[in-house]
Formats: sequence, C-alpha cells, structure tokens
Amino acid sequence: LKETSFSIGLQVLFPFLLAGFGTVAAGMVLDIVQHWDVFKYVTEVFILVPALLGLKGNLEMTLAVVSRTANIGQMDTPKELWRMITGNMALIQVQATVVGFLASIAAVVFGWIPDGHFSIDHAVLLCASSVATAFIASLVLGMIMIGVIIGSRKMGINPDNVATPIAASLGDLITLALLSGISWGLYKELESKAYVNPLVCAFFIALLPIWIIIAKKNAATREVLYSGWEPVIIAMAISSVGGLILDRTVSDPNFAGMAVFTPVINGVGGNLVAVQASRISTYLHMSGMPGESSETAPRKCPSPCSTFFSSDVNSRSARVLFLLVVPGHLVFLYTISSMQGGHTTLTLIFIVFYMTAALLQVLILLYIADWMVHWMWGRDLDPDNFSIPYLTALGDLIGTGLLALSFHILWLIGDRDSDVGD
Repeated sequence: LKETSFSIGLQVLFPFLLAGFGTVAAGMVLDIVQHWDVFKYVTEVFILVPALLGLKGNLEMTLAVVSRTANIGQMDTPKELWRMITGNMALIQVQATVVGFLASIAAVVFGWIPDGHFSIDHAVLLCASSVATAFIASLVLGMIMIGVIIGSRKMGINPDNVATPIAASLGDLITLALLSGISWGLYKELESKAYVNPLVCAFFIALLPIWIIIAKKNAATREVLYSGWEPVIIAMAISSVGGLILDRTVSDPNFAGMAVFTPVINGVGGNLVAVQASRISTYLHMSGMPGESSETAPRKCPSPCSTFFSSDVNSRSARVLFLLVVPGHLVFLYTISSMQGGHTTLTLIFIVFYMTAALLQVLILLYIADWMVHWMWGRDLDPDNFSIPYLTALGDLIGTGLLALSFHILWLIGDRDSDVGD
C-alpha cells in the first residue's frame, strides 16, 4: 500500500514491453495474411480475430489458479500436481471449444446481416477454423504455461512474475498464426474435399464430453465449469462486435493499413486495464471478502477525479499506467516502421490521431475498471474471475472502433499515403 509511482512503473514496465512486442508480432502477421485468399473471400474470418485472441485472457485467468496453488504449496507431490494440471487443462479445452464454436456462429451472423448473403460452405469453414484454432492454441499455450509455472516453482521464482508476461507475449502471436494457417488450409480443401471442414469441426466438438468428465473430477475446476460461463461468453460477444468493425474496415483496400495496428492498440489497452483490475482486486481482498461492506469498496459510481487524481494507491497506479501509453506506443510504432510493416507512413498527423485513440481507449478502460471491480465486489463476485474478460473485450471493441474512426477521419481530411492499401 506504500508503493510509489516509480516502483509501480518498474513492476509494470517489463511485462508491458514484453506483451507489447508480442502484439507487434501479431500485428505483422495480420498485416501479411489479410491479403491471403481466405481473408479476401471469407472476410468473416476477421470477425473471429478479437474473439479468439480474447481466449488468452481466459487462459491467464484459469492458470492463475494453478500459479496460486503452486505458491501455497499444494502442488508439491506428483499426485497433486497431476490432478491440478489435468483438471485445469481440461477446463481450458472445454472453454476454448465452446467459445470457438460460439464465435464462429457470431461471425456467420454478423457477416450475413449486413450483406444478406449466406454460404453454408463458408459457415462450416468458419466453424472448423475457429474451433480448431481455439483448441490447439489453448492446448499449446496451456502446456507452455504449465511448464513455466512448474519450472519457476522448482527454481524458487514466483510464477506470477513470469507466467503472465509470457502468456501475454505469445498468446496473440500463436493464436493469430494458427487461425491464419488453419483457415487457409481448410479454404484450399473447399473445392476438392468439401467434407474435410465438417469433419474437423465434428472431431473437436466430439472431444468435448471427454474434457468435461476430466474437469468435473477436480473440485476447483468443477465449480468454474458450472458457474464461470457468463463472463467468457459475454466477453466473446463484445469482442465479436469489435471484429465486425475490423472486418468492415480492413475489407476496404483504402484502410488495409489498419490491420497491423489493431492487435497492438487492443493488446496494450487490454494488458494495462488487466493490471489495474488485478491491483484494485488485490487491494479489496486485503480488507475482507467479496460482498462485505467496506470503506475501500464504495457502491456509488466513482468520479473521474477520484479515479485519476486522488491520493490513494489505485489512483496512483491508474496515472502510471496511463502515462505508459504514449512512450510504449511510440516504441511499438517505431518497431513496426523499422520492420517495414503495414501500409501506412508514420506521418506526424497519423501519430497524433493514433495516440489520441490509444489514450482515449485506456482512459475509458481505467475508469470502467475502477467502477466495475468495486461494483462486482459489492455483489459478492470475485473481480479476479469476472472483471478481466469483460474489460479486455471492451478494450478490443473500443480500441478497434477508435482506430477505425481515426483512419476514416484521416482519409476524409486527405492524409492518404501512396502506399495505403498497396
């Protein structure tokens, strides 16, 4: 509670930069694959991007339980270790499969409503791509994270300080690379082997009962299996709306330059607000249990002044996180430019509009986090388990919307680079 702004900044800086460079790599991948045939002719794949990237937050939330269990010594015997790993990995696969399937339905619906055109082949392709990507990405990332947690425990390192930055840096890149590769491969099979897509979809859905049975054997994961769906599904729906904005904008060749920046602005905003939500939740946990009345958990909606300009530790951390936005994004923009990524020259007016969008996104998210965490606490909900999926999904929606608006305004005022859409 006596942390200074400088110490808060030091604690956040390394994970922030590591996660940021991961989102830059993901943006570079999206910038390349947007020109592939599957993204050109089945543009609804863009709608899947934010929803599937949001699975990383579910993975972090679930594996936080494993990390906390390791810290309190409940994974010291091989039997306890195996039970905890299998239960949580099975839970992750259940969530990934269900969210992947629902995300594909949302993509089909959002793609069909504006155009009034429905293709059963494309719908099955979206389902197979989404479910396979969600399943494989969660399996790969889950195994990496479990290995990091166990290794950190054996080396005497706090897993919380290592596992989350690694998940943040690798999650977007691995998920986006898998989505691109799988959707491209399945698209290639549409003409000659149309049966491959429904078979892939059916295979992963058929595995669902196995993962449910395994997850139900563990008391901790059994509870989440029954009660933890609301934030995951609502967050997916919110992210899908952001995906619709991405689809309608990037599909226009004049705005192809937006693709490389979308994972960056969304990833940075989501990571910063997740840190703030976690810090506020920890602060509240120090004063009691969720639902208990406390001076630290006011029920009324906070004012912007109390969120950003008061003297308490949460307001101080909000200011520090907000101040990281501009230098952080400048580093990431320079990295993209030096790697010759994107289709947009980094002119001064573009940087001004981009930074305005990024600052406004984080400002809104930090204020919502202050309200949401306290609101959930007052209603006997643990903010660690409920707030972060909502906040990161809102980050996707707000970030994509503001970035699309910036590109449209730049186009209208005449800032049209010769290489935009090249």
